[in-house]
Amino acid sequence: MDEPKTPTRAEIPETDKWDLTKLFADTGKWEEDVAWIERNYPRITEWKGRLAESADTLAEVLEFDKELDLKVERVSHFASLQLAQDSAHPDYLARMGKLQNLLTQISEAAAFLAPEIQAIPETLFAQFLHDPALASWGITLKKIRRLKAHVLSEREERLLALGSASLDGYDDTFSQLTNVDMKFGVLVDSAGQERALTQSSFSSFLVKRDHEMRKRAFHQFYDEFQDHQFTLATALSYSVKADVFRARARNYSSAVEASLFADDIPTAVYDGLISAVRGNFAPLFRYYEIRRRALGLNELHAYDTYVPLVPEIETKVSFDEAIEKVTASLAPLGEEYVRTLSEGLRGRWCDRYENKGKRSGAFSSGSYGAPPFILMNYKSDVFSDVYTLAHEAGHSMHTWFSQTAQPFQDYDYPIFLAEVASTFNEELLTHFLLENTSDRKMRAYIINRQIDDIRGTLFRQTMFAEFEKVIHGIEERGEALTLDVFKTEYRRLLQTYFGDQVVLDPQLDLECLRIPHFYSAFYVYKYATGISAAVALSERVLSKEAGAVEAYLGFLKSGGAKFPLETLQAAGVDMRSSVPIESTLRLFERRLTELEALLL
Repeated sequence: MDEPKTPTRAEIPETDKWDLTKLFADTGKWEEDVAWIERNYPRITEWKGRLAESADTLAEVLEFDKELDLKVERVSHFASLQLAQDSAHPDYLARMGKLQNLLTQISEAAAFLAPEIQAIPETLFAQFLHDPALASWGITLKKIRRLKAHVLSEREERLLALGSASLDGYDDTFSQLTNVDMKFGVLVDSAGQERALTQSSFSSFLVKRDHEMRKRAFHQFYDEFQDHQFTLATALSYSVKADVFRARARNYSSAVEASLFADDIPTAVYDGLISAVRGNFAPLFRYYEIRRRALGLNELHAYDTYVPLVPEIETKVSFDEAIEKVTASLAPLGEEYVRTLSEGLRGRWCDRYENKGKRSGAFSSGSYGAPPFILMNYKSDVFSDVYTLAHEAGHSMHTWFSQTAQPFQDYDYPIFLAEVASTFNEELLTHFLLENTSDRKMRAYIINRQIDDIRGTLFRQTMFAEFEKVIHGIEERGEALTLDVFKTEYRRLLQTYFGDQVVLDPQLDLECLRIPHFYSAFYVYKYATGISAAVALSERVLSKEAGAVEAYLGFLKSGGAKFPLETLQAAGVDMRSSVPIESTLRLFERRLTELEALLL
């Protein structure tokens, strides 16, 4: 029997790919913009030493920098999307390499901007903020000014800019190793068909009814990671070292504070999340026991925690059917939202299916004035991919609304808010699916999916957040970060978050080396806070609370015009308190009671 092969990019129909001509008609046009950037970026130094001259002078440099940033964002967007669709393509690698070097040069040339803005005397700066020439730059200037204690001298900023590409090398190492070099082989399914095991297809095997298939997939997958564990541990170690170096260089007390400061998120919010979740493990452990019984297993392993608990329901949803479900579920948000999203998904915003060399997982990626593109590796037999589409559509529509309502300098919303919009969509999808079925087994399936969503997003991502805090703390104390340290610390957290209800195979320790977000630390907690805020906002919309839809759309349109906690407060959610997290934990427990009544 011939070994099944992942299709090449050329074998994927054009209608199933994103349309990057909406960014650039061809690579020649991209080269023209890159050439413009190369010619013009040195002009920014014309304003060096002059920013305190007048409000007009400051406005001039900000407008030039905006023009430059618009082009940089667009060429970077195009290059990154090309590389994501085929990370082994030599032309795409070359373009990204060229661009990275150029961006370093631009950062070096513009390194004087923040320090000079910080150095403007307080009285004069206050006058500038009231000058009409800077009317559209007030938010940007206040954010820059707030960073004063953490902005270095011009020479120091230049050195950090020069070293940025070298400091981030671990990320390229991880990406190339896991997406290109590592080979996971094939597995024979219950029908006797060989199927390729890849980063993208791994989740497809974990939802299969066949326990032995899940077990084989798990062990075969992690065998490959074990063969590369020392290389991956080294990459992760240098990722942590880079975070700590940057935090110390900029006079932050810790890497986690450095990460949260720009969004004005107190570290108490991060610590409060961990504390609230750690205080509510009882329902989680109860769920694992229900899962073990429902699956008829003597013992539950981690690879048994993804398969749907209703055995008769194995879905096959085409991508077009997924679009229908997602857009119908979002009808409460109004005609403009649904029409725009529907036209975008059918108009090639989305790169739908896996191909050889394509980045695993899914993401949404936008740039000002361009479509908010979505990368998927959609599998029709993985029902969670419908939720993934809803999730990424939330990101994309957040981008669409923010760039429609805000100027370029204020449209880019922080990740803290992005995870609210994406998870909000998943909540509406669950509500829609439950409203449209009375079938007992299907309801159990959907409720189980929501429970697993909360488990995976709130409990699991909080565990990840705690791991990131732990390993950065080790580095900050001057202790060694070795493979054994990573595995030992991760094992402790696995034991805490899984309890005695789940058998922890030794290979599961290697999970800490394969999670991409660990190489971009202090991101994952935003999934956990995001689902908590999303549950609160979705409950307001679904209960038809007066003004709730308008408030939510206002949230989407706000972009980066305010700090995230302030933006959420305006939409009706206070993330400084534990109330939204505790509310989501109560939803988890309510759904668990419903599931138990349906299944056992």
